[in-house]
Amino acid sequence: MRLLALLLLLLAGPAAAAPQRIVSLNKCTDQLLVRLVEPSRIASVSPIGTDELSFLADELRALPANAGRGESILLTNADLVLAGPFESHLRRDLLARAGFEVMVVGLWTSLADGRAQVRALAARLGAEARGEALIGALDDALARSRAIAPPRTALVLQRRGYTPGDSSFLDEVLRHTGLVPHSARLGLPHGGTVSLERLLADPPDYLVMAESDRRAVDQGSALLWHPALSAAVPPERRLYLPDPLTLCGGPATPLLIEVLAAEIRAKVR
Repeated sequence: MRLLALLLLLLAGPAAAAPQRIVSLNKCTDQLLVRLVEPSRIASVSPIGTDELSFLADELRALPANAGRGESILLTNADLVLAGPFESHLRRDLLARAGFEVMVVGLWTSLADGRAQVRALAARLGAEARGEALIGALDDALARSRAIAPPRTALVLQRRGYTPGDSSFLDEVLRHTGLVPHSARLGLPHGGTVSLERLLADPPDYLVMAESDRRAVDQGSALLWHPALSAAVPPERRLYLPDPLTLCGGPATPLLIEVLAAEIRAKVR
């Protein structure tokens, strides 16, 4: 298979020229783009690239923002449009029919997937050295956090009782640190919603939560602070991650690993 892929690459002829007027329609591609190319090559970033949940918001704020609609991109001279996996197919098709190159950048489901994604995007951007630097930062953070925790169970728990399981790379990071993901024991190895009753019947040793969920503020976060769950997994056994670090795999991931490692060293016994 590798030989076939190499032959196809050679038959494809010379690589396309590195784009110089790049548009991003997605919060995650915003972050990758600003780390991989110089600002002069970025025509615009998404309209939500600088909100309170955005990593690198200060750098993105210095760049033009688009309206997030395919129709507005038609009026530009972009030579590459980056979109996320949930971007409207109609919008992507509209841009493709108009002659724009559209590259869809997916979510990280594993660290290997993330490395491959960074390399593929960096190659298209002609930014291989910056791509390898980003991967190097990820690997350095992993090296510093390897097996730092005793074998305690941990569950990533979000609003309304959702746990991503191995549908995200967080469970992989937990295993890397020495923690044991609890989602499979709850019958949700690939993610899903867990009831309060199920959590209380078999609670994890630790919960991994978003910083914004340090207290209950609405119905979505109420389950996280139910008195019975607080008794089963008290606040001192909850590991918090800043929200902007958890939404996108990419430039935020090395810092996410560092923050998780710091929480583990401070709280996990």
